[in-house]
Amino acid sequence: MSIQKHRLVIFSGPSCVGKSPLAKALAKFYPELYNAMKPLVLYNSRTARPGETNGFDYHFRPRPEIEKLKGKEGFVVMDVRGDLQALDLQELKENLEKNDILFEGNPFVGRVLQTHPALEGIFRLSVFMSPVSKDEIQYLKSVEPDVSLPDLITDVMRRKLLRRTRKQKGELSLKDLENIEKRASSAILELQNAHHFQYVIPNHDGEDSENWDAFYYPLGDARKSLLVFAALLKGETSKITEKWDENLLT
Repeated sequence: MSIQKHRLVIFSGPSCVGKSPLAKALAKFYPELYNAMKPLVLYNSRTARPGETNGFDYHFRPRPEIEKLKGKEGFVVMDVRGDLQALDLQELKENLEKNDILFEGNPFVGRVLQTHPALEGIFRLSVFMSPVSKDEIQYLKSVEPDVSLPDLITDVMRRKLLRRTRKQKGELSLKDLENIEKRASSAILELQNAHHFQYVIPNHDGEDSENWDAFYYPLGDARKSLLVFAALLKGETSKITEKWDENLLT
């Protein structure tokens, strides 16, 4: 593929880490940056969450319909935490001829966008959002008694996911709890991909946090993350961003 004049912004991280509220805050407080990008809309077999819109957040389709895209030229179909997601490569390339494109989503798709041979030559900005910082991970690896990082990360994300789902649905069903556990246990595997990204933003204010919108202006890590992401989109740097080594989580 020839080099494009527009860039692909890849913004990834575990489920509920804070990607969606950051994107909404970017649209609210930095509309010139947000509107300069078009969202990458994937196909997804799961049902829409409260507040999600078909055709904007995802193309929500029945699982058998997405299954049929496997092996079809120009499509990549991925199993993402039990959901099937599909990427239309030709549509992405055509859109990159006209606009910068923003992908906001999971690291599995993020890695495909970084490595797929059909996307060779594209200018990318890749950003990973983590629920813990590099310093915290290094500290937890050094303490006695030992800490199980997979167990700790799973529990951190489980609590965020529980709070988010309660805010969305109230009482939780067994299916909700099973979905939460699947997403929480996947987080450590997703964090192991963070070293592939140019920048890592540590953020403790997940999607469950009131710091994003309860006070109109973001506060705490929500505010810091928004400022950092906006700076990166402008081509600026920030002391808050991190670069992770491949062996950080081993």
